[in-house]
Amino acid sequence: MAEIILNVDVREGVGTGGARAARRAGMVPGILYGGDKAPVAISVNEKDFRKSLYTGKLLGHLVTLKYGEETQPVIARDVQFDPVSDRPLHFDLMRVDEKQTIKIEVPVHFINEDQCKAFRQGGSLEIVRHTVEIAVRADHIPEDLIVDLAGHKLGDTIRWSDLKIPKGVEPTITDRDFVIASIKTSSAAKAADEIEEAIAEETAAAEAAAADEVPATEQSAEGDEAAEGETTEG
Repeated sequence: MAEIILNVDVREGVGTGGARAARRAGMVPGILYGGDKAPVAISVNEKDFRKSLYTGKLLGHLVTLKYGEETQPVIARDVQFDPVSDRPLHFDLMRVDEKQTIKIEVPVHFINEDQCKAFRQGGSLEIVRHTVEIAVRADHIPEDLIVDLAGHKLGDTIRWSDLKIPKGVEPTITDRDFVIASIKTSSAAKAADEIEEAIAEETAAAEAAAADEVPATEQSAEGDEAAEGETTEG
């Protein structure tokens, strides 16, 4: 069963007025929906809700909803925050069966960037997907999907098939091996390479020109010596 337990109350007042009343009472209003039952307006103690949020295992994970003596597994699908105070304003919970296969978005995390030579060569990581929607049993939702950057090279394209996926996890995109990220040469690195190439070309041209001038100088010196010899004999 899930690690987090949300002790909820059923709200009698619904709509904007009921939500505001819940917040004034130190509660966070929410909605429980899904399954074959009607939506229910609920609320949870704000302090307890914040503690659950800070674990990082609330949103998008299986948690236990408790109402009195009743418990049921749910998925926290969404949390809305105040844009100024960052206070949680509302949340959505979806009823699920623990063994039910659900579709849910999971974050992608990149590790071992310091072990990837491409970044020391001026490469930059271009992330195409920060999250990936997967199909998985509700009690087997992974916290994240890991991309190991160690050993990757400049120009590499990282696809779904490059990830180490936990057993039982399938992508909802099934018609292609879709791109997660790529390692590209940064514009600054390209500019530096172009400057280095231009300097190398100019140096090579100058050396070639100097090499061409040496035989001509030597020939001129030999001609002068011959002319002086003729003058002396005469």
